Amino acid sequence: MTVTVAPVTGAGLALVIPALARLRVAVFRDFPYLYDGDAGYESGYLANFAAAEGAVIVVAREGDDIVGAATAAPLATQDAAWQAPLAAAGFDIAHTFYFGESVLLAGHRGRGIGHAFFDHREAQARAQGASQAAFCSVIRDEDDPARPADYRPLDAFWRARGYAPLDGVTASFDWKCVGEGAGRSHSLQYWTRAL
Repeated sequence: MTVTVAPVTGAGLALVIPALARLRVAVFRDFPYLYDGDAGYESGYLANFAAAEGAVIVVAREGDDIVGAATAAPLATQDAAWQAPLAAAGFDIAHTFYFGESVLLAGHRGRGIGHAFFDHREAQARAQGASQAAFCSVIRDEDDPARPADYRPLDAFWRARGYAPLDGVTASFDWKCVGEGAGRSHSLQYWTRAL
């Protein structure tokens, strides 16, 4: 079956949030996130994200089933913890778009859906007057024991899209990993490109 990828904005966002929350919990359990999340928290996070002026969630569907999604919003609408590292690096927060997470079920990867996610988010960013796009990736050691033998990082894909890591610009957030009793701090690397 063909997968369709389209942006969802405004009132339509509320209709997709429950399915997106379940999808995020499932995909984020895998390396590199290893996130032990719950759909209730994710629904709240997505509702807050979707409420931001100018936000978009790009949804991939196979028939009626949601198989992937990617989020984006003006950085100025996001938590100060996401803004601070870029502001300290000299970025104009008012003209930077933050690309949140992209999630896609494993069986649908390698089919161009990731490119469609970026195309739609970059189009939304430009439509909102942004001149820069930024996102974060989880930093994991090469020899992390949880790293699957067949794991393939997305660095080459991101670079091919014109993104590059910002040297020394990172964020730190807490979450609970699968199999651990409590949350702990995780470092994330910022990547950016001019639009």
